Amino acid sequence: MKIAIGSDERTNLTDTVLEELKRRGHEVIPFGSLVENHQEVDWPISSSKVALAVATQKVDEGIVFCWTGTGASIAANKVSGIRAALCHDAETARGARIWNHANVLVLSLRATTEAIAKEILDAWFSTPYSEDDWNLLQIKRIGQLEK
Repeated sequence: MKIAIGSDERTNLTDTVLEELKRRGHEVIPFGSLVENHQEVDWPISSSKVALAVATQKVDEGIVFCWTGTGASIAANKVSGIRAALCHDAETARGARIWNHANVLVLSLRATTEAIAKEILDAWFSTPYSEDDWNLLQIKRIGQLEK
């Protein structure tokens, strides 16, 4: 899977997630402060670049970070077709995939430990989108809101 990943700051958490994605065999496309030799890039810019890569199908999914995760989530969700979910634990990630068909994972640099991030990634990648009629209707309704 090709995954865009971006952050306004490079930290131990972002490096752990980058390495974990590569270890799992994903192709990683970095943005923002995660680009080698790049200075800090504000969260609206790094998050929107990841979201645009997902929305234009240049990548399959995205992961974004900021201090709380809230700003990165807001910025990513401004891009049509993006369903970014701020996840602090594996169960939230699982639910975001099942019920919300989330295509961008958002993590807090402040609140997410490396161990929890790995659990979140496990849940994110092992949980398929729901295909039942009720959940598909909800995703359709989200699409209508974007119009």
